[in-house]
This record gives sequence, structure tokens and C-alpha cells, in this order.
Amino acid sequence: MSARRQSLGLVSLVVRDYDEALAFYVGVLGFELVEDSFVPEQNKRWVVVAPPGARETRLLLAQASNSEQATRIGNQTGGRVFLFLYTDDFWRDHAAYTAKGVVFVRPPVEQPYGTVAVFEDVYGNQWDLLQPREAATPAGNDNQER
Repeated sequence: MSARRQSLGLVSLVVRDYDEALAFYVGVLGFELVEDSFVPEQNKRWVVVAPPGARETRLLLAQASNSEQATRIGNQTGGRVFLFLYTDDFWRDHAAYTAKGVVFVRPPVEQPYGTVAVFEDVYGNQWDLLQPREAATPAGNDNQER
């Protein structure tokens, strides 16, 4: 019997506008555009982006299609950190994002699990930019008000 293996393939992120979201995620953060296809039967686009080098989890940019969905734009988690962007070079990415106008709402700090700072995306969702320590992970560690 083989071992069971699962992974998260896509995380849906509600956005105001596909092209506005692409300008930020691809143009500012440097994510790769994986797919941008029109779905005629639903009159929407299937837009998928991923951080450079990502192998499994990707973001599905989902344009709000009604007023209820629109209320979630920028606050999908009630003000907590929503997504955790792991990096192999925190200071490189922090400097690049800062130079492109990304707003960091919490400054860089050294934690037992790595170097981390919180930034906001174009909609106000909070993200951790995190370079994990080699043998540590932030799993279960919720010291900050995330």
C-alpha cells in the first residue's frame, strides 16, 4: 500500500478586477502568470498566478461576481494575515517590494522560526513575507496578532 499524499493546488483570492490584480501580483510581486483563459459558459476568466519557483500551491484570482463577494475583497480573513509567502532571501525580496511601493504594515523581525514582515497586497489583504530558518517552521506559532 502506497503512502497517501495530498497538496493544496489553488487558493482562491477574491479580487476587484483581473487586470488590476495581475498588475500587482505579476507586475509588482513578480509572480508568474500560469493561466489566463476565458470561460464563456460562466462569462469569466480563469486566472492563475504563482510565486517564482512554486511547485504546488498557486493563486486563483477570482473576480467578485456579486455584491456579497465584493464585500470580501481585501479582508478575506477578518484582518488576520491571509497568506504566507516563503522566500529563500528575505532581504532581497523585502528591498525589491519596498522599491516597488509595497506597503509593509509590520517591520521585519527575527523570530525563532525565521525572518518575517507583514505587507498588504493591492486590496489590503495581509501577507507574511517569511524566510524560514532551516530546521524551523511557523506551524502552530501564532505569537503575532495574525
